[in-house]
Amino acid sequence: MDWRDIPSLAALRACEAAARRGSLSEAARALNVTHAAIAAHVRALEGEFGQPLLQRSGRGMVPTQAGALLARALGNG
Repeated sequence: MDWRDIPSLAALRACEAAARRGSLSEAARALNVTHAAIAAHVRALEGEFGQPLLQRSGRGMVPTQAGALLARALGNG
């Protein structure tokens, strides 16, 4: 296994927090980082996986099917 092929832990943590909390801002507060940092991590993962993981819903965010699957897998640890 090449560790360089694995997404960053910070990006995975950010995506899971955003999916669980339904908000980039809430995820940022929970992880004590900026909203922009959460958004950048999610965009990086979406680019790496080649599909959207979160989508806007009103004033919040909801995970796509792929995002929900990833969040569940990360939350089971």
